[in-house]
Amino acid sequence: MTADPSADPRRRVPRTDTLLAEPQVAAAAGRLGRELVKTAVQTVQTRVRSGDLPPEDAVAAVLAALPGTAGSLQPVLNATGVLVHTNLGRAPLSAAAVEAVVAASGTTDVELDLATGRRGPRGEAALSALLAAVPAAEAALVVNNCAAALALVATCFCAGRELVIARGELVEIGDGFRIPELLTATGARLREVGTTNRVALADYTAALTPDTGAVLKVHPSNFVVRGFTRAVEVAELAPALAGTGVPLVADVGSGLLRPHPLLPDEPDLQTALADGADLVLASGDKLFGGPQAGLVLGRADLVQRLRRSPLYRALRVDKTTLAALEATLRGPQPPVHQMLDADPDMLRKRARALAARLVDGGLDAVAVASTARVGGGGAPEFELPSCAVSLPAAFAEPLRRGPRPVVGHLAGDRTLLDLRSLLPAQDDALADAVLAVAQRWT
Repeated sequence: MTADPSADPRRRVPRTDTLLAEPQVAAAAGRLGRELVKTAVQTVQTRVRSGDLPPEDAVAAVLAALPGTAGSLQPVLNATGVLVHTNLGRAPLSAAAVEAVVAASGTTDVELDLATGRRGPRGEAALSALLAAVPAAEAALVVNNCAAALALVATCFCAGRELVIARGELVEIGDGFRIPELLTATGARLREVGTTNRVALADYTAALTPDTGAVLKVHPSNFVVRGFTRAVEVAELAPALAGTGVPLVADVGSGLLRPHPLLPDEPDLQTALADGADLVLASGDKLFGGPQAGLVLGRADLVQRLRRSPLYRALRVDKTTLAALEATLRGPQPPVHQMLDADPDMLRKRARALAARLVDGGLDAVAVASTARVGGGGAPEFELPSCAVSLPAAFAEPLRRGPRPVVGHLAGDRTLLDLRSLLPAQDDALADAVLAVAQRWT
């Protein structure tokens, strides 16, 4: 008996050109690119061919398989309780900064004076906003991260010369990245002073020679040394260097612009300059609350020297970073500051409301007290009172792998979703993500 050719399952597989011509699929190709959509089509065809998917569901399956954007990065709900989480991209941008990035993504007047039609100063508005926020600074410069700022300073002032630094400030900041290795790579010769736990003012002044290019203070932001210790602060060191011609550079790290009442021990740019630092360096994507950037503020002559360095051209930021930086400064309070200033009573109310919603959905959920942290190398010992929604520990992995990834943290046999690292506007998305995972899982 001859087999019926129409019964061959391969004949039921929708053709590639047919699927690509479907209006919704074609629209997706215009947004995401034809090759990415074609890959999704081929995956769905394989499923139809194997009998895993009915042919009539092919279009819906293609659309469901497509990412939200042509890039691979996924939006993640940060429920870790770490406000500035390096693995999750550090500071989330404010809505104002996101709008500014979108506006700057096309052709812009980043280096054009529209009034004269001539070349204009790059990033002038962002630098002006930065100087307004830190009035102790005479001038400012922005490069692509704080390590770049440090490399630029060391190259300009200390290549072939000595850089004086306390031994206790030769830090490793993560992923094996060590400050002394960066500094020596620029051609600077390190003149280490003091011991691991103690350094005195006399150690610095005794190290000064005609070959000294700069004195560097590095805030050991990701660890604390306790016990028999001594450090020399900027306010003590600056007068001792006055008249020597040796610039005092302070790497304050976390990007706090001014003192914050919750973080009395965290250095800030304004205070460091007011205390006598000639230059201060910081990150833009930590407590500053903006995009990844290295901020350099201080004396106008020193900043100008950095700006004229050939290396600066390799380290300068693009138009979208300048746009986000300015909007962070001029716009409303960025998310990191909102999280830092969150009211513990409001956090409790949010946690109880979320837990009740999840219980209504049939889940084992309860609101509990928790402890949040600044993160990003800032205030390493400081704990922020917070509240979390507690779920069974088995939820941790499915939540990370869900359609809207959620990253919490494990505490014993429970998964905690800490609300201090989320804004109130994200609570609905968090509840929906948990319920969606529970529905799939059960």
